[in-house]
Amino acid sequence: MELHPPPAIVELRQYTLHPGRRDALIALFDREFIETQEAVGMTVLGQFRDLGDPDRFVWLRGFASMPARALALAAFYDGPVWRAHRAAANATMIDSDNVLLLRPVVDAAMPIDAWARDAGGPRAAAVLAIVAARDQDPGFAPVIAQAGGELVARYETEPGANTFPGLPVREGESVAVWLARFADVRTCTQVADALAHGPLAPMQLLLLAPTPRSRF
Repeated sequence: MELHPPPAIVELRQYTLHPGRRDALIALFDREFIETQEAVGMTVLGQFRDLGDPDRFVWLRGFASMPARALALAAFYDGPVWRAHRAAANATMIDSDNVLLLRPVVDAAMPIDAWARDAGGPRAAAVLAIVAARDQDPGFAPVIAQAGGELVARYETEPGANTFPGLPVREGESVAVWLARFADVRTCTQVADALAHGPLAPMQLLLLAPTPRSRF
């Protein structure tokens, strides 16, 4: 299989939903918003249930560059698919503006082909997303490895200006984001607890379960 480089720009998107509406959004997303976003130049990297919050949906998408991001987002959000389904999608959401704009740390993000979609379902039972201050000592990798987890990507804040102002992103922050996947939820939870009570507790720990069509 030919491997392609990972996206140069990644959005980590956290949506707060109306109570009980997450499954409706996931069904709509997995049916209507994966191939249609990728057809206009994005890569949908993963979509997840937050196991710590029943009303939060988390997903990641990537772009080849900041200019490519502007073009792809305009094509999708001005296009027929979003126009047909935006009312249903927006009806599930309270807030969709919690977005980190990121870039991969050199040699620390997997080629997207390694995240095969629909190949027997997601490869992980749980994914841990770690959001930390960018200058924080990155002592997370040994804890993940010792527990049998796999560190699959590492990102840092993209400092460039938001090229699509119609979709807000969090500004004025400098963070690092780590993504690790685990074969079982219990181990992932134990690692999250260890990091939360460690000497350098991250800003945020997201314990995530991949949806059926997530690349993870």
